[in-house]
Amino acid sequence: MRKISIFAIIMSLCVSAFAVANEVNIFNARHYKADSELYSKFTSMTGIKVNLINGKSGALEKRIIEEGADSSADLYITADAGRCGAMDAKGHLQSGLSSKAIKAAVPKSFRTSKWVGIAKRARIIYYSPERVTGAELSGMSYEGLADPKWKGRLVIRKSSNIYNKSLVASLIANNGKKATAEWAKGVVSNMARTPKGNDRAQIMAVAAGEADIAVANTYYLALMLSGNKGAEQQAAAKKVKAFFPNQQGRGTHMNISCAALVKGAPNKANAIALVDFLLSPESQEHFTNNTFEFPMIDGVSPNPLVVNNLGLDFKQDLKTKVAKYGKHQKAALEVMTAAGWK
Repeated sequence: MRKISIFAIIMSLCVSAFAVANEVNIFNARHYKADSELYSKFTSMTGIKVNLINGKSGALEKRIIEEGADSSADLYITADAGRCGAMDAKGHLQSGLSSKAIKAAVPKSFRTSKWVGIAKRARIIYYSPERVTGAELSGMSYEGLADPKWKGRLVIRKSSNIYNKSLVASLIANNGKKATAEWAKGVVSNMARTPKGNDRAQIMAVAAGEADIAVANTYYLALMLSGNKGAEQQAAAKKVKAFFPNQQGRGTHMNISCAALVKGAPNKANAIALVDFLLSPESQEHFTNNTFEFPMIDGVSPNPLVVNNLGLDFKQDLKTKVAKYGKHQKAALEVMTAAGWK
């Protein structure tokens, strides 16, 4: 994929800054210091003020929906494609993120004309090397999580978690709702405990011997290894290994942090310019070095903690467009609920 030229971005920003109000409003559900640093840099480069309205995804979505045409939101930035897809399905987004630069930089699996990925993550399996053998993991897939050999050995988050809803939505997209419903029953029967806690809590459970395998996003392991979450979590992270499922088939489930162009955005040109900026090599390097995500564009290396402990040589699922996550989100929750997935 071709990199987005920072010079081209600056030129387009200068034009847009004179054409519309010199600001852009982000309804922001990503709460990273690294993101705020990038917004400050964008302002210093262009003179365009970035106004952040921070909150949880559900609350921000509710506000955008309730305010309708009166909403001040230009961009909705959140941490899961399923959320952007759901807002699109409800008619609250608009086209505009389809420039040649965006199309060249971002694989089509991770974008639409209304929203685009700005960083990637994989949802993978973590295991105890002391209690799980290579033979057990050989050829392992997400579908294999329902295998009875994992009975009482699996931990995973609640069914209401958006990362799980998107994972199950991808299974519905590939295998159908009926097969996925049977799969969900098998997963529930294999759980070592009632789902609780965040992704890091699942990794901690494996390290503590409460389970042998866990499902969690890639960047959490690197975050724990960094020591930013304390010595206890750092020590726990060193006790598990990462495994990328479905390498013999469609590839590992991928998800994104996405930037969506809100319908009626009062500063549309500035919003598009900001997305271009976030996809520049400089911004992508800043993301990966500080959030431990995978870059969206080619030519940028992830944080060394990611490279050394997770690796880069894995097959990504590029067959399943992340736009399908929002489409199958309701069905995903239905099959998990029916299976007794708390």
